[in-house]
Amino acid sequence: MSSGRGSPALRDSESGEALIGGSPTTVAPCAPRGSDRANKFTVAVLCFVNLINYMDRFTLAGILTDIQTYFDIGDDSGGLLQTVFILSYMVFAPIFGYLGDRYSRTKIMACGVFLWSITTLIGSFMTNFGGFIFFRAMVGIGEASYSTIAPTIISDLFVKDVRSKMLAFFYFAIPVGSGLGYIIGSETANAMGSWQWGLRVTPVLGIVAVFLILLVVNDPERGEAEGGSHAKPTSYKEDLRSLLKNPSFMLSTAGFTCVAFVAGALAWWGPRFIYLGMRLQNGGSNAVTLNDVSFNFGIITMMSGLIGVPLGVFIGEIAIKKFPQAHPIICGIGLLTSAPLLGLSLWLIENYSVSPFVLMFFGELALNLNWAIVADILLYVVIPTRRSTAEAFQILISHMFGDAGSPYLVGVISEALKMAAATLPTTHHIYDPVKNVTVIPSGESDLIQFKSLQYALFTTSFIEVLGGIFFLLTAIYVVNDKMKVEKFITENSESQPTHRFAHQIET
Repeated sequence: MSSGRGSPALRDSESGEALIGGSPTTVAPCAPRGSDRANKFTVAVLCFVNLINYMDRFTLAGILTDIQTYFDIGDDSGGLLQTVFILSYMVFAPIFGYLGDRYSRTKIMACGVFLWSITTLIGSFMTNFGGFIFFRAMVGIGEASYSTIAPTIISDLFVKDVRSKMLAFFYFAIPVGSGLGYIIGSETANAMGSWQWGLRVTPVLGIVAVFLILLVVNDPERGEAEGGSHAKPTSYKEDLRSLLKNPSFMLSTAGFTCVAFVAGALAWWGPRFIYLGMRLQNGGSNAVTLNDVSFNFGIITMMSGLIGVPLGVFIGEIAIKKFPQAHPIICGIGLLTSAPLLGLSLWLIENYSVSPFVLMFFGELALNLNWAIVADILLYVVIPTRRSTAEAFQILISHMFGDAGSPYLVGVISEALKMAAATLPTTHHIYDPVKNVTVIPSGESDLIQFKSLQYALFTTSFIEVLGGIFFLLTAIYVVNDKMKVEKFITENSESQPTHRFAHQIET
């Protein structure tokens, strides 16, 4: 298949034209319903909801040690908390993707945000681990409704460079919201003297978001901004078949799955790992607290996102004018750069106080280059009537093989390494008369916990390299797949029979 390398077709498309089959065809974008100001208000509300969405998701990571102590659970069960959430999230994402391509998107999002707000609040009152993990799974169902639909509304309100900027604004809320989750969770728990209060902030903001979605958010026709609003949905089976035959979509989804794996593992275990490393530097003393570590980790996460997400869009806007394959190449280079930086930061945290945080910042910054770009790739290689389904499919795959399993997998590897270390003849054991068991001395135990988690987290660097390769492969196909979508939109804007062109996109 031709990659279209150096093709003038794609460069022309940036100004609204496409050369299909050698003849120029003008794509005439339509103005979506509502004023430009109203559309920007819509994006602002969606960004706010995305912000509190990720705040809620990572509040637990900032208070994870407190939760493990309260429920008396190990690293494997601690990782299972995030895995259960992601599993329910990814299972229900395709359902909401199907609904989002066919019914009112604002009503679906409002119901979903209300559900995760209420279940987060109820979960904070659970006194047994079974009840707590059940409501954590319910939170995932609510969040799935929002994440699959919101980007498609933005794609139907704006086109080209403006859409890229709006997506950058939307997606920078992910690292910033994650960072705020660590900070608000740990600081609120510390101020109130109970970790449960750390979970009771986002539900209040979530209820506010429900009213904003219903009163402010504009829900345009699918493909309206691109002039393809004459297109009608095809069957769900046909949508999936088309997506599976779309190489740019499938390869970029594979790359994004690797991003999700790394982000999920580091976001969940990062604060605890750094805390263990800092304790070793201080001889096992309590001079460093988990709240302090969570706060600092949150700042790093926020700043790397604030800079990394718009930087990726900025570089992409400049590079794509000369190199049509620039978007997936930027993503690939970002991951290949991030891998050694994050790996080195994990290695040095035991003995150094500053350099690991500097390396971690630049590693996360390189990782954050891809968030908005990946979303933009999906939107321009998939036709408008399949975009919610494509978002849902990407969520399903990226979470199924990414952050659904990575926190739990890292926890399981860590626990296995701990058990293996405990049986080594060089490991000392002492008798604890209170618990009537043989235990490892605290200093040696801290070292074993740290090393076990460190080696488990090293898997993330390998996954980043794999993700970089997937994105570089995407560059081979992205131009050709984008041209197919432009042809589909152009022909449907002229009120041509829809079903015939829906099939053409697959050939």
